[in-house]
Amino acid sequence: MAGSTTAEYSERVLSDPSSEALFALGMQCSIGGEVPADLVSAHKWFNLAAMGGNEDAIRLRREIAAQMSNAEIGAAQRAARDYIKQHPKAFAPPAPQLHAAA
Repeated sequence: MAGSTTAEYSERVLSDPSSEALFALGMQCSIGGEVPADLVSAHKWFNLAAMGGNEDAIRLRREIAAQMSNAEIGAAQRAARDYIKQHPKAFAPPAPQLHAAA
């Protein structure tokens, strides 16, 4: 998918907002390839994947943060919060399962 943008990848993630899909987008942004390398975006996606319990995302977020300035980390955190606000259904906790009384 040559020439893809981060926005195109993020739209694909919305169809599968699992922590694995978010982690995969973080990997794409951290190493480049189909999208240009962007540590701020990578941190954002790893942060969102970490919210879903992805242990690798937690580790890699920490590793790339060591290469970023405080301003870049702040920008990544704001971007993650903005993404959640724009896509609340993707990050809403699952509805409780009600069981009928026996």
